[in-house]
Amino acid sequence: MRLSNALLRLVVVLLACLVSACATGPNANPKDPLEPFNRGVYKFNDTVDRNVLKPVASTYKEVVPELVRRGVTNFFNNLEDVWSFVNNVLQLKGEASADSFFRVAVNTFFGLGGVLDVASEMKIRRHSEDFGQTLGYWGVGPGPYVVLPLLGPSTLRDSVALPVEFRGNIVSQSDNIPVRNTLIVTRIVGIRANLLKAGDLVDESALDNYTFVRDGFLQRRRNAVFDGEPPDEPDPDMQSGPR
Repeated sequence: MRLSNALLRLVVVLLACLVSACATGPNANPKDPLEPFNRGVYKFNDTVDRNVLKPVASTYKEVVPELVRRGVTNFFNNLEDVWSFVNNVLQLKGEASADSFFRVAVNTFFGLGGVLDVASEMKIRRHSEDFGQTLGYWGVGPGPYVVLPLLGPSTLRDSVALPVEFRGNIVSQSDNIPVRNTLIVTRIVGIRANLLKAGDLVDESALDNYTFVRDGFLQRRRNAVFDGEPPDEPDPDMQSGPR
């Protein structure tokens, strides 16, 4: 079964949970009405992370030289800039679209396929955009907070966007399965390695890791949709209708 079909089925399951009232009672957090379900998935993800992903990421960081790790991060960032360009165009952001286009062109042709971030040295800004942000730009509210198995924090809007995100991911479209899987695993390990210090900080400072991660994620996504300038109204992004 293709991954895109699996993601679509996951979205259907989440919608079914909403319809069948998997939420808590009347005093439930309006941002997180599926909290009991989400906490269970969060616990599962945390177990996988602590026993598999974090040890692998720690070993990767210890064994692989920093220069190589930076090159790997730059390479994947360059691929993601292609999808950011598409979403910036869909959001009618002319300057951001131009920056994304030139970043890909410069880093691909002068940065050894993106291993070197020449564009940043030239002060060409990076504008990371995904399809969930594009939906938010055009007025689709985030809906309730959702924790996805293995994929982690999300919202209903971002979950619905996952099949499109998959189609826009250059790596996932490779027909060479061994190469595709190797690149996906390398990207995941690299991202986790870059978050090792942040993860330790959460463990040391948060009384409730789940709440800490949830609130931080929702705030970050809201800022991303509004390009760092969310409106002053209390939580309008949590309501239906225009963002």
